[in-house]
Amino acid sequence: MLEERIKEISQLFKQKSANKEILVVSHHDTDGITSAAIMIKTLKSLEKIFSVKIIKSLDNIVIKNLPPEKIIIFLDLASNSLQLIEKMKNDFIFIIDHHEINQTVPENVYIINPQLHNKEAISSAGLCYLFAKALNVNSKEMASLAVIGMMGDLHEKNLSKLNNQIITEGEVIVKRGVMLYPATRPLNRVLEYSAEPYIPGVTGNIEGVMDLLKEAQIEKVGNAYKTLIELDEDEMTRLVTTIVLRRPKIGFKREIIGTIYLVKRFGKLEDAREISAKINACSRLGESETALLFCLENQKAKNKIETMYAKYKQEIISSLQTLKESSQRVIGKEYEIFHAGKTIRDTMIGTMASILAHSSLYEEGTIIITMADDGDEKVKASLRLVGNQGRNVKSVVEQAVLSLGGEYGGHNTAAGCTIDKNKEQQFINNIKSCLEIEMIKV
Repeated sequence: MLEERIKEISQLFKQKSANKEILVVSHHDTDGITSAAIMIKTLKSLEKIFSVKIIKSLDNIVIKNLPPEKIIIFLDLASNSLQLIEKMKNDFIFIIDHHEINQTVPENVYIINPQLHNKEAISSAGLCYLFAKALNVNSKEMASLAVIGMMGDLHEKNLSKLNNQIITEGEVIVKRGVMLYPATRPLNRVLEYSAEPYIPGVTGNIEGVMDLLKEAQIEKVGNAYKTLIELDEDEMTRLVTTIVLRRPKIGFKREIIGTIYLVKRFGKLEDAREISAKINACSRLGESETALLFCLENQKAKNKIETMYAKYKQEIISSLQTLKESSQRVIGKEYEIFHAGKTIRDTMIGTMASILAHSSLYEEGTIIITMADDGDEKVKASLRLVGNQGRNVKSVVEQAVLSLGGEYGGHNTAAGCTIDKNKEQQFINNIKSCLEIEMIKV
């Protein structure tokens, strides 16, 4: 069982890390950043000497530059890089990750991954929290970080037993409502910047926002609109109905109504989805260190991240428009490819793919592929499945990349890869061929 494995690996770590320096290497998304924050708190409690490195992806260059004399802890990555890790000369390497694994685990690698056990849905941050707990560290304050990491990986849509346990231990306040965020800010501002869910004619359009609120018969209280969690039952029902009418392709239960999680950060309750979005935004804008300090409740980082998040939301709106107008756009049956080139930063395309996949613009089962140059003779691609029923996008990207020598990873509904710039057209051709062949098989 996974929990037994966590206890076993935690004790091995305690034993092997005695009098050794540790390097934590974590992914730059929300789950990776929150995992790193939990691990920092854990290692501090154990009085370990350590350093932290946040990376976009794990490749041969990163591996070669890792110090051989230190114990390495990989967080939220490395499960698909075991062939590279096998070449490392470190005596002990630990991996805490939840991504799919299809390679043999080297002898010097100790791995915690639910894919090797009962495949229970849990984020890397959740695994790090359970790891800290198994080490008898005072981990209760870390539970809210694990919940934020869970939001970053969308595990809240289908809660596992372990995730429910973490939510309970983190003293998270749970409410039902419209899946807009943040639930703690005035509705007009929330609707204007609503990217997930994307609301046609409302997102990025203040006049559309005012029209929607007027139609829902929601008025200001004093000088401001209510927050989502302040709406009464009748107001919530009217708001839901009005949004659904603007998103006819999306089922009522599938996207609009869900669970809101409120966690305590910096001394007050905040919407966990917004905290997750802020961390992700900061990291995507190249400020992973600020995102990490924010998770550790550094006040200067909080002030900086508020400014960056406002900038990021504006960039999302403009990037969506850029994608729609892209000349390098391939529309197929049940798939669509957007190539932004250099017009959108490569760290944004995963977010763009997710927003489009959660919009009302596509039928369930459609695969969205977004691409952008990374400025270093590489091209990054992100794939997302609209809804939960359809082809395995990790399998699709694997087939497309295998002959090109690129790096890839992900899950059934969300995956990505990085390829050489001079192979981008072949990648597009491989994607098209793969999807069209699968369609014929169906």
